[in-house]
Amino acid sequence: MSYIWNKFNIKTFPAETIVYCDGNYQPQFSTLPETDIFTKRYDLPIHIIYVGKIEKENTLNININIENQPVFLSVNIENNFPAFFNIFIKNTGKNSEIRGHIMCKNSSDLSLKIIAEHDAPDTGILLQTKIMGNKNSFSRASGTAIINPNCKNSRSDIRFAGHLLDKSAKIRFLPSQRILSVPEFADHSAYLFNINENIENYLRNAGLSGVEVKDAMIEAFIKDFDLF
Repeated sequence: MSYIWNKFNIKTFPAETIVYCDGNYQPQFSTLPETDIFTKRYDLPIHIIYVGKIEKENTLNININIENQPVFLSVNIENNFPAFFNIFIKNTGKNSEIRGHIMCKNSSDLSLKIIAEHDAPDTGILLQTKIMGNKNSFSRASGTAIINPNCKNSRSDIRFAGHLLDKSAKIRFLPSQRILSVPEFADHSAYLFNINENIENYLRNAGLSGVEVKDAMIEAFIKDFDLF
């Protein structure tokens, strides 16, 4: 798994894993089969890793149907051509929770759609999505949290953050909720990461070049807002 860490900066830990690279299942890095990964409860957490380059249409379906199972989702993708990326999560496992970090580096036209559906009580879906927009890119990201009837005490959080790496880049966020039961909490948010001019000037005066300042700002964005 050192390849995943070195190339994609994905933190690995003791877990049952299922890995996709460039949209394709990677059995050599996975401990679980591509299908039926939620047929039983595992002693270790389940870690779903989706990395690499995408184009055209891509879909990731996650259906958690067992109880008391912690699940982690790590996504680190980039696109140089128009792409659609759909993530559908359905949690029907009581006391099961998924925590996800999604990082998208967009150099073209990217449409990201996330549906996070609670279909049992005491379920958790906590997702944090970050998008970096390069020159002339257009990113559209929507996230919908659905808490169905009879799903009390659910924990829902859909967060978006964007970083415009060029003035020509555009990012549009649309987080939404459909709450039909009383949750433990249900949050959603979206914000743009702004470069602080005073900090930028300070770094330049400290001797950093323009490229080094830009790299430092990207690193700050990647590490900022990591609350899960």
